Amino acid sequence: MSPQPAVHDISRALTPGHPNWPGDAPFSVTPAARIGAGDSVNTGVLSTSTHTGTHVDAPWHYSDSGHRLEEVPLEVYVGPCLVLDVRGHSPVGPEVLDGLKMGGLEALPERLLLYTGQPAHWQSFPADFAALTPEFVRRAAGLGVRLVGTDCPSVDPLTSKTLEGHAAFWETGMYILEGLNLSATAPGQYQLVCLPLPLVGVDGAPARAVLLPLQEQG
Repeated sequence: MSPQPAVHDISRALTPGHPNWPGDAPFSVTPAARIGAGDSVNTGVLSTSTHTGTHVDAPWHYSDSGHRLEEVPLEVYVGPCLVLDVRGHSPVGPEVLDGLKMGGLEALPERLLLYTGQPAHWQSFPADFAALTPEFVRRAAGLGVRLVGTDCPSVDPLTSKTLEGHAAFWETGMYILEGLNLSATAPGQYQLVCLPLPLVGVDGAPARAVLLPLQEQG
C-alpha cells in the first residue's frame, strides 16, 4: 500500500446514482442555472437522505429522547483515532479489541474506525455487510471510546427490526459514523476531522471525513 497523503480523504464520493438505504430518498443533483443557457452562474438542486454515503447518526435517529445533530459536540468528530482492520469478523464482536492496549497503545483513542472490507464505491447498495454486535459496542465504550466509525452503511444488519447495535450505542452514550471509505487506508493512528453538514433539528447528516497524520504531543 502506498504511503498515506498528508490529507487522506475517507469519504465516499457522491456520484450520480449513488445507492442509498432501501426506501430512503435517492441521491440526485438536478441542474438549475446554467451559464450555457444564458444564466450568470451554474447551480444545482441537491436532494437526498440525511443518511447518504459517509454520514453521522445523531442519537435522535434511533431514540426520540436522543440529541439532534446540532446538540452533538463537534469535538466528538475531531481528534486522535485508530483505524482497525477487522476483515474476517462478521458480525464484528468484542474479540477484535483484545490486546489492543498491549500492542504499543497506552490507551485507545476516543475514536475507532473499522475497516470491514467494503470497496471504495458501491455500484449497488450492499445487502450483506459486517454489522457490530452489542457486545462490541459495550466493550469499546468500556475502553473509553466515544465514536465508532465503520465502512458499512449501518452498524446493524440490513434486515434488522430491533436495531440492537444502535440501541447499544444509545445505552453507552457513544456516537456513530457510517459509510466510510477505508479501502486505501493503512491501519494505525491518525487525526480524524469529520465535519457533518450543520443541519438543525435533524437525525443525521452527510459528512466530509479526512485523516491527518497524528501530531506528536509535547
